[in-house]
Amino acid sequence: MSDKLLLEKDGPIGWIVFNQPEKRNAVSQEMWELMPEYVNDLAKDEAIRVVILRGGGDQSFVSGADISQFKDKRKNMADEEEYRRISARGQDSLTTLQKPLMAMIHGYCVGGGVGVALTCDIRIASDDARFGIPAARLGLGYHYRGMDKLMALVGPAYTKEIFFSARTDFSAQDALRMGLINQIIPKAELEKFTRDYALKIAQNAPLTLRSAKETVNQLLRPAGERDLGLLDTLIADCFNSQDYQEGVKAFGEKRRPKFQGR
Repeated sequence: MSDKLLLEKDGPIGWIVFNQPEKRNAVSQEMWELMPEYVNDLAKDEAIRVVILRGGGDQSFVSGADISQFKDKRKNMADEEEYRRISARGQDSLTTLQKPLMAMIHGYCVGGGVGVALTCDIRIASDDARFGIPAARLGLGYHYRGMDKLMALVGPAYTKEIFFSARTDFSAQDALRMGLINQIIPKAELEKFTRDYALKIAQNAPLTLRSAKETVNQLLRPAGERDLGLLDTLIADCFNSQDYQEGVKAFGEKRRPKFQGR
């Protein structure tokens, strides 16, 4: 366990907290190294139904990569490839999590912070949130994996504007207009709203949530690369589950179902 990347459990909700508020929650290489371990813990815990990413303190979600490490750990292309391998493994652990993943965004969501948010299924932002990717100010090359995820969400025109301008002051309203976030909530209400929304999701059937998430992810792939057999299996798992029987029974009895994920 690290004091810079925190893992917390709150009933059916798992929280992963980027906790470097003195650096606006910039992500270090060590934090990415820990991420797969934390995600695996939450993935295996059947009591956890939803995972939320957030930033520590009240100033930032994630302000990007920890630039203080660039001189020692990203000083040339060989170092950059090693950093990219480690960070990709961390981000892949998030994108392949089979449970719903939410981002609670307040303050700065900049550079790699946008990449972190893009790993999530739902992004809820406070009205003071600010977005941007200032790669062009640093002269670094932004990997196509991250750009592809952004373009899939906001389209090519907004992707070019974000990168060409290198602005870090895109507002929450701008992000909502682009399709980068789902909702804007007043800052004072953000945590309660996000937690309540996660609890609402957590009440639903886990197998159905998994099937829906994987279906959307597969449909984002080119037609020839989709694993439709996997989707058929996940659908069958839903209909063959005890949860399906419980859902039908609860509907008839006009009560809330108690799903077990099996």
